[in-house]
Amino acid sequence: MGSEELANLAKAGILDRVPVSQERVTRLLSSAEARLGDARRAQNTAETRFECAYTAIRLIADAALLGRGYRAPSSRPGHHQTALQCLTHTLSIDTKIIRVLDALRKQRNLCDYEGDTVSEQMVAECIAQAQALLRIARSRLFHAEG
Repeated sequence: MGSEELANLAKAGILDRVPVSQERVTRLLSSAEARLGDARRAQNTAETRFECAYTAIRLIADAALLGRGYRAPSSRPGHHQTALQCLTHTLSIDTKIIRVLDALRKQRNLCDYEGDTVSEQMVAECIAQAQALLRIARSRLFHAEG
C-alpha cells in the first residue's frame, strides 16, 4: 500500500521513519473516536464541533502513517496536509476524498487563524468524513493488508 511512495517522502525529508506500534495506532484511533463524540455534542458550538471532527480526521491520518512506520513531523510546516495527502498511500483513500479532506483542513485554518465561522452543513460534512475514515482505518490497519 504505497510503500515506495512513503519511502520516497522519507528520503526527501518530508516524513520520518518510526517503529510501527499497534498500541500507539490504537491510542490515536481511540482519541479520534473520542473527538468524534465531542463533535456530535449538540451543546458545543459549531466551531468546536468542527474542530473536534477535523482533529479526528488528523488523528486518523497520523495513525495510518504510524501503522506503516512513518510520521509527518509536527516541526515541519504543512504536516497536517502531508498526513492527509498520504492517506492515498496508507489507506488507499481516493484522491477525490483527499481533496474534500484538504478543503476541511483549509476551513479549519480559516477558523483558527482568521476567526471564520462554520455552517452546520460544514460541521456535518466534517463529522461524516471523520466517521467514514475511522471505519476504513479500523478495517485496514487491523486486518489483512491491501
